[in-house]
Amino acid sequence: MTELDSFDRAILRELSADGRISVMELARRIGLSKSPTQARVKRLEGAGVILGYRALLDPIRMGQAHVAFVQLRLSDTREAALQAFNRAVAAIPEIEQCHMIAGGFDYLLKVRTADIADYRRVLAERLSALPHVAATSTYVAMEAVKESPL
Repeated sequence: MTELDSFDRAILRELSADGRISVMELARRIGLSKSPTQARVKRLEGAGVILGYRALLDPIRMGQAHVAFVQLRLSDTREAALQAFNRAVAAIPEIEQCHMIAGGFDYLLKVRTADIADYRRVLAERLSALPHVAATSTYVAMEAVKESPL
């Protein structure tokens, strides 16, 4: 865990809103000069607090409007089985998020596809074929009330 002061938090807030902001503008907004601001950004990058920079894409405009949440229960939850499952999940581009869950099932997936027919294909050909999958339950999202990157 990296210690973050108020300047670090301000840097992170500004960069998360606009990753393309210049160092000069960033410095102006947080109330520091350019050199200390640049040094802090480099330190945050080096410490792994800032993982990288990327463009935020609109999945709906890209034809990926269908969102389903999938509960998966595995037939085997020993470490080797979990690792095999995790590796296989990483190779499926339609899986936007995958979380191991403590509860009545083992994993919760967020799956994004073009439509319900595309989702059905992904479920049949990819999700059900993942290592050690015993059962799935699908919940289709009707509307995203809040989706925001960190």
